[in-house]
Amino acid sequence: MQQRTIGGRTVSAIGLGGMPMSIEGRPEQERSVRTIHAALDAGVTLIDTADAYHRDADEVGHNELLIAAALGSWSGDASTVLVATKGGHLRPGDGSWTLDGRPEHLKEAAKASLGRLGGDALGLYQFHRPDPDVPYAESVGALADLLDEGVIEMAGISNANPDQIREAQQVLGGRLVSVQNQFSPAFRSSRAELDLCAELGIAFLPWSPLGGISKAGDLGSRHDAFGEVARAHDVSPQQVALAWELALAPVVVPIPGASRPQSIEDSVRAVELELGADEVERLSQDTLQD
Repeated sequence: MQQRTIGGRTVSAIGLGGMPMSIEGRPEQERSVRTIHAALDAGVTLIDTADAYHRDADEVGHNELLIAAALGSWSGDASTVLVATKGGHLRPGDGSWTLDGRPEHLKEAAKASLGRLGGDALGLYQFHRPDPDVPYAESVGALADLLDEGVIEMAGISNANPDQIREAQQVLGGRLVSVQNQFSPAFRSSRAELDLCAELGIAFLPWSPLGGISKAGDLGSRHDAFGEVARAHDVSPQQVALAWELALAPVVVPIPGASRPQSIEDSVRAVELELGADEVERLSQDTLQD
């Protein structure tokens, strides 16, 4: 498996997004565990989660508990796996999302996540989404405190703009290691953040790198160039999308979501796909088809 680094730690170039295994429409737990095991067996060493990845109001941390159970029952060495979780974005249980970027909430949420995931410290903890009611520096300051206290080993941010990336890096004293933003063939407005991360040497983790749960399946038909390149290489359009993202910068680590073993096994094969410079440029210029 091709590898990349996050904060000096080596991880697989393709990660696994855990959200589809815990929200609406989720599969039974046995299939989710098989999906996580399939990812790990294929060489995935980065798993993305959040305390808000759950369906019902009374099951906060559902995905974290699922991942902990899967790692505990895996036959391999779970210490090689970096679990990245997030806090500051909540789901009341009615399908909506709310925000809480207060430092006291983030500190409590991180400690609760650690309790669910286990271990001495969280490998990577990310502020999930800016809260307009809380100064950004105060929210990120909670991450600095968590680093100093040893509750988390590395700190990151999510859904951030370039100014927030720079501010977080300053507040953390140069210890910002990751930015997790939406980025895919259909959603490219985070390209400025990707380029800034490449400049600063910070890992950029595209979430929904295939366009989202409901749209990933028809990626090739919605994006002509991706479908045509996929046919030329005899691979899936999804592999082409991930290979394209990997080709944009050495700091990019896509985290496609999956709820079936076959999905993540297909995604992982993207690291074997070598795209020519002309193909990367063509894919970069591709436009969404209605």
